[in-house]
Amino acid sequence: MHTSTLIILLLGLMSLAYYFGRKRSLTLVGGKVRDLHSLPSYYGMQTAMWCGIPALILLAFWLSFEESVVTGMVVESLPQEVQNLPPERLDLVLNDVRNLSQGDIVSSTVDQTMQQAADHYTSLMSISHMALFVVALSVAILAGLWAQRTITREQRARNRVEKAINFFLLSSSTLAIFTTVGIVLSVLFESVRFFQQIPVTEFLFGLEWSPQTAIRPDQVGSSGVFGSVPLFAGTMLITLIAMIVAVPIGLMSAIYMAEYASKHFRTLAKPVLEVLAGIPTVVYGFFAALTVAPFFRDLGTDIGLTVSSESALAAGVVMGIMIIPFVSSLSDDVINAVPQAMRDGSYGLGATRSETIRNVIIPAALPGIVGGVLLAVSRAIGETMIVVMAAGLSANLTANPLEAVTTVTVQIVTLLVGDQEFDSAKTLAAFALALVLFVITLALNMIALHIVRKYREQYE
Repeated sequence: MHTSTLIILLLGLMSLAYYFGRKRSLTLVGGKVRDLHSLPSYYGMQTAMWCGIPALILLAFWLSFEESVVTGMVVESLPQEVQNLPPERLDLVLNDVRNLSQGDIVSSTVDQTMQQAADHYTSLMSISHMALFVVALSVAILAGLWAQRTITREQRARNRVEKAINFFLLSSSTLAIFTTVGIVLSVLFESVRFFQQIPVTEFLFGLEWSPQTAIRPDQVGSSGVFGSVPLFAGTMLITLIAMIVAVPIGLMSAIYMAEYASKHFRTLAKPVLEVLAGIPTVVYGFFAALTVAPFFRDLGTDIGLTVSSESALAAGVVMGIMIIPFVSSLSDDVINAVPQAMRDGSYGLGATRSETIRNVIIPAALPGIVGGVLLAVSRAIGETMIVVMAAGLSANLTANPLEAVTTVTVQIVTLLVGDQEFDSAKTLAAFALALVLFVITLALNMIALHIVRKYREQYE
């Protein structure tokens, strides 16, 4: 029995519980809703919550501990010489047992012992799934029946439902906050380990990036150079090119669709423009590598310039095309949100349409426009696939957009790919890059908030 099937059944039971809970509340007062403390829908929601929430909590805990419990029982059934294996070898054996039970490829020869263990694992998982199915449905039915029988006309169903919803919202907010804190702390902890091996000044102000290091003490290899300036310079160069492309086109298209375009044209043009946001980034990467980059290279050859096959210009232009919808769609929504009375007042004073847009609408919509541009900048900084395919992996410190460069996110992916020791400076450098990138993004957000507050005060 699949977990998704069980969840669908629980949702069906919750729907039935809602119906019968609502029906019972109306039956108690003979259909006179005024005699109830709360509306009938609250009694139905209360019954549905009692029916579903305990069963869903049980389902979550069961699935959390199911694998470890079943694995422990399988280990106890293995021969003693297998149980006494080192933890690493035992984990490999258990992984082969799981793969064999699921019909996947195993890394060792399948003998009778492993086959028996796989059959035992499959049997235990089947029993566990069946028990989960029976217990969860029993809990849902019993809790729903109990909640329905305890309904009275004086019961404060609305208060209980609202408290449950408030608790759920508070829990979600707390979980989001702790997740953010956990991400920051994990990146910070690994960054501290990196800076214990590499000086902070060398990382922040070094002009060369070559993170290749020797993995073993007896291995001949580079000691590594971890100057991050070329990476951040490449990131800012490509982001700047993307913004030069995206901001004017996106903002002008938003102004046209909001102020000049007919309703029929707007209905057709806006969805077509927003299709650009739904195209996978790997498609943009292929477009940049196979079409845009060769075009710029051939164009540079024709006019006597040397353009690399992988250049910041090609990556930045294609990235700018990709993020046009972020600027255009958000700016269009913000411009349309400006009250019509402000336009009418400007026209009443004799201003033209262009003067109204320039002196009234844009200042009023500027906080939202800044937010859209900031979202586009964040999207450009975090892009990886287009840079890998169109700008290359060369950590060049240059301001020439015709040369190959790389970005921080590309190097983070490169450093964490492959078999690397997690305590080497090469691997830990990815976390240091992520920490500095996080600080830069935070600073950009603070600057944007300052700009928004400044213009909002002038507008108000």
